[in-house]
Amino acid sequence: MKLRHHTKNDSRAIVQLFESVFANSEGESEGTLIGRLAIDLFEKTDECDLLNFVAEIDGQIIGSIFFSRLRFVDCIQAFLLAPVAVHSDHQRKGVGQALIRHGLNALRDEGASVALTYGDPEFYSKVGFRAISHETVMAPFELSQPEGWLGQSLVGNSIETLSGECTCVEAFREPAYW
Repeated sequence: MKLRHHTKNDSRAIVQLFESVFANSEGESEGTLIGRLAIDLFEKTDECDLLNFVAEIDGQIIGSIFFSRLRFVDCIQAFLLAPVAVHSDHQRKGVGQALIRHGLNALRDEGASVALTYGDPEFYSKVGFRAISHETVMAPFELSQPEGWLGQSLVGNSIETLSGECTCVEAFREPAYW
C-alpha cells in the first residue's frame, strides 16, 4: 500500500470513493452529502488550507482523508481531520489508521500544533485523538453529538484552551456536517 498526497488527476476517484463509502454505510443521501463535501473541499478551499492524502494499491485509490485549516483568535496552526473514507473491501485492515498517522506526521512537518476531528471516539482514539470539551476548543458550529469532538496536540503537550471563535473553511460552513 502506498500513502501519498493526492494529485489533481485523483480528484474524481476520491469523490467517487467518498460517495460510495458513505452511501454503503449511511445511505444514499449521506453518500451524496459527503461526495458534495469532497467536491467543495477541492473547489472552494485554498491549497494552503487543505491537505488530502490517499492510500492506493496497484494504482487504485482505496482510501482518502482531508485536513482543512481551522482558524482561532490565538493564531495557532490547527487543522480539522474530516472526512475519512476507506473502500469497503479494505476496511478493518488498518488503512484508515495508516492514512491518519501519515497525515498527522505531514501536519507536524508543516508546523501544525493541533489536529481536531468530529467523529467516533472509539475509532479516533486508536490514532491519538481524545475527547475535548467545547469550553477548551469551540467548534465552528453547534455539535449534534458533542461526545464526538476530539483533538490531539501535535507538539507533544496537551491541548491548551483556545480562545475565541473557531472558523472553518467554506466547504464546512454547512450545519449539516456538524
